[in-house]
Amino acid sequence: MSTVAAPERVMGENLAKPLVVADHLTCIFDVSQPWLERFVGRLPKQTLRAVSDVSFEIARRETLAFVGESGSGKSTIARMVVGLLPPSSGQVLVDGISMSDPKQSAVREKLRQRMQMIFQDPFASLNPRWRVDRIIAEPIRAFGLIEGETAIEERVGELLKLVRLDPADGKKYPHEFSGGQRQRIAIARALSANPEFIVCDEPTSALDVSVQAQILNLMRDLQDRLGLTYLFISHNLAVVRQMATRIGVIYLGRLVEIGPGEELFQRPRHPYTRMLLDAVPDLEMIGRQRKPIVGEIPNPISPPSGCAFHPRCPLAAERCKIEQPQMTAQGSVQVACHAVEEGRVAS
Repeated sequence: MSTVAAPERVMGENLAKPLVVADHLTCIFDVSQPWLERFVGRLPKQTLRAVSDVSFEIARRETLAFVGESGSGKSTIARMVVGLLPPSSGQVLVDGISMSDPKQSAVREKLRQRMQMIFQDPFASLNPRWRVDRIIAEPIRAFGLIEGETAIEERVGELLKLVRLDPADGKKYPHEFSGGQRQRIAIARALSANPEFIVCDEPTSALDVSVQAQILNLMRDLQDRLGLTYLFISHNLAVVRQMATRIGVIYLGRLVEIGPGEELFQRPRHPYTRMLLDAVPDLEMIGRQRKPIVGEIPNPISPPSGCAFHPRCPLAAERCKIEQPQMTAQGSVQVACHAVEEGRVAS
């Protein structure tokens, strides 16, 4: 059994205070043709609104999961949260520190050690020219966490044991491992910085189903043991159900429903959430009528007016085509849907 200790926490840590607060996040990309081509062809500028007015909080030691189809803006939100991508408007506060305010840049650099990211493809995120021990030790050396090569080597061995690999595996290269083992290495690398907050961007989507379960169980065990906070990005609701404390549903850059995981699975409000759940294989739903997924996610460069989901929604009314719905509280769940607000959605 490994003797890896939990990450050091800030003295006087207030567990009641959210670790992450996202306030009206918006991200807009300029996808216009080059200036000369626009001038000659008299073409207008084009923008892509990847994320629109998204707000949420993540409590300490909980898992908030975002789900939605490909192209919905989940990964863009994740990159704004860790500071890899600046928001066009709005802000992200991690432990009260802004991830975009230039006045807090010095404090933010110290905060970066407490945040790590696990990516979708473990083979692409690991340097193929480096041995595993060097890959895992890199954050330790970069942040100056441990001095002395012997101590660093011992720490790497402990981390490999923690993710259920053999310390001798540190002498191998990434290509010598299976996909699930490579993801374990990526997790060990993330843990080497003693993080408090980890963003997991589709960490199991490239793995077989049986291996997915192993990785998810490992991540849950590590969260309980080390007191980690997760932001989990996925398009697979079955995966999210196992991991998430709360779930947020994203559609075309907007948050359309957010609430406790079990509540969202038992009583989904938004028609899009219901559509996603109908696509999940579930023994409990055998014999129950399902509605097939209709249509595709619209082009974010020219999104529909009003509610972006209305071209695919079986409950769309005239108001849905004109007016953008706002988040309203429905018990412990918040949902942005005119049909729910007007009582046109049956429980």
